[in-house]
Amino acid sequence: MAQRPRRRGRTARIEAEAEAEVETPPVWPGLNGGGFRPLSDRDIAQVDEAVLMLLETLGLSQATPSMIDKVCAVGASYTDDHRLLFPRALVRKTIAEARRDVVLCGQDPAHDLDLSGTRVHMSSGGGAPGVFDIEDGHYRDGTVRDLYDAARICDAMENIHHFSRSIVARDIEDTAEMDLNTAYACLMGTSKHVSVSVSEPENVPQLAELCYAIAGSEEAFRARPFLTVMVCHVVPPMRFAEEAIDTLEAAILAGFPVQLISAGQAGATSPATIAGSLVQAVAETLAGLVFARLVDPNVAAIFAPKPLVADLRTGSMCAGGGEQAILMAAAAQMGRYYDLPTSSIAGITDAKTLDAQFGSEKNLAVASAAHAGSNLITQACGMQASLLGVSLEAYVADNDMLGNILRTVRGVEVTPENIGADVIAEVCRGEGHYLGHRHTFSRMKSDYFYPHLGDRRTPREWEEGGSRPIGEVARDKARALMAEHFPGHIPDALDRELRARFNIRLSRAQIGRPE
Repeated sequence: MAQRPRRRGRTARIEAEAEAEVETPPVWPGLNGGGFRPLSDRDIAQVDEAVLMLLETLGLSQATPSMIDKVCAVGASYTDDHRLLFPRALVRKTIAEARRDVVLCGQDPAHDLDLSGTRVHMSSGGGAPGVFDIEDGHYRDGTVRDLYDAARICDAMENIHHFSRSIVARDIEDTAEMDLNTAYACLMGTSKHVSVSVSEPENVPQLAELCYAIAGSEEAFRARPFLTVMVCHVVPPMRFAEEAIDTLEAAILAGFPVQLISAGQAGATSPATIAGSLVQAVAETLAGLVFARLVDPNVAAIFAPKPLVADLRTGSMCAGGGEQAILMAAAAQMGRYYDLPTSSIAGITDAKTLDAQFGSEKNLAVASAAHAGSNLITQACGMQASLLGVSLEAYVADNDMLGNILRTVRGVEVTPENIGADVIAEVCRGEGHYLGHRHTFSRMKSDYFYPHLGDRRTPREWEEGGSRPIGEVARDKARALMAEHFPGHIPDALDRELRARFNIRLSRAQIGRPE
């Protein structure tokens, strides 16, 4: 018995020394995925050929005059039945010359996201019309205050790397004011990169002026743009959204990175088959990329085919099934085939609360997209009810899920040091266990992800602690963050200047600043 205090002291010393040496966390933004390949090489070749054939022979309708002029000037043709046809040589040239070096800048450079290669990043998203109230759990219309709260909760979550506008501010009727205040709420709520949608092309200049003011100048924003404009430039099947095309052009000319989104619904606005829905989405997205690069060859464009799935029994969207997961993984794989910065949609559970359905559907879809190498996985956190509602506490619970998924993306690093044959021999000839060994302590934090909320206590300990489900624990954490976490990356004086120039709906008190 006399030896035990000395063993504890030795163990504590080794643990302290090992902890001081740790430099690498268990997970980080930009881990390399791409190991999951649901499409074979032959499958990819067939999808690619079908995409090129459709663009060349069917093309897309409802092109704008600006698009027709630009695309026809480089070899496209416009048919008598008003369809814009894209020659395969033009599409191939676009893919070959598109930027691979897209970095989504944060207002804080520590949050910059490199979208090259197979680097994986997690994002919010959704544009939901409602929220599940954090106090009573009931569904209600979303407000700009809810959006700000969502942004600042995500700001505090280390495994949510990017904030995509997740809530529609239903308390602002005017679309220009809604677009402006949406951007303000997001940019004030987090110093991470932000993505928003724009309702009308006429609203782009005001959004640009807001961003230029925050950056300090137009030149400063163009050098480090911290906000992306997401554009659903098509109305599937194979039709352009004319107003969205004008928005896309205006956003590019203003210096914004753009996300080119096709979001057909299998069985409704795209073929019911997974392969057919994939081909259509890829074709529609590449058509947008051709135009975007003709507006500005240096545009920071993100390839974002995001086909969705419907329950064919009812026609309603059902994004929590295996069909959605494999469709998104295949879309991500096509992005990897073209070597384009790629965004995927995953994590859209059909569940209405943090239950078993919520966890299983989210984990399946996000893990599939991550392992397929999607660079930016939107809707990965916070969403419920098939994109109809956001849960603020879900961001906190999902942060653990995303950390665990990223740990699987990191994979198994096989090196002589990690194998530790000498350590195995030393332990086997010595104490017979690894619990107090320096090798163990040196890897506790660098190799293992520890959930913040995931409960690893014994059943008795859990019962003694109140038998609380994870949703309750996450709700308490979200409430605490909302009471305490008011990001201050935008200086107070600048915020007052913004309010003098723009009609900001959030009060100073709501963002934790004195009036």
